[in-house]
Amino acid sequence: MQGYTTPMKLEARGFFQDFRDFAMKGNVIDLAIGVIIGAAFGKVVSSLVADIVMPVLGIVLGFVDLKNLKLSLGRVPGTSNDVVLTYGAFLQNVLDFLIVALALFFIIKVVSRVRRRFERKQKTGEAPKPADIVLLEEIRDLLRKDHV
Repeated sequence: MQGYTTPMKLEARGFFQDFRDFAMKGNVIDLAIGVIIGAAFGKVVSSLVADIVMPVLGIVLGFVDLKNLKLSLGRVPGTSNDVVLTYGAFLQNVLDFLIVALALFFIIKVVSRVRRRFERKQKTGEAPKPADIVLLEEIRDLLRKDHV
């Protein structure tokens, strides 16, 4: 019975082979990189909002720390716990979202502009031929001229 492989082992080997092939495709790796960069960008934006924008906005509104704004709706019957709406944290998250959306809008706008310029340059004329091609065409033309 040496060397005998059960169908289950073959299926598992095929599954892992398929998974490896899938995971190593360029699109999956590009997506993973995009998600990681997006998470890091989200942290930067959250810090910008929490540490720079919100304090300035708090000063404008009268030295209020917006992150700690909350509304107490009353106590839970039979306990000492309050039901609290922490709308300040919600406002901070909305501001985070708006800044991320604005940054992505500007990035997409710039990329679109660069892409349009590149496409216009390609449409306006052919790219110059490489020097070796030009030389070969000249030799061809000289040879034709001598044979006629």
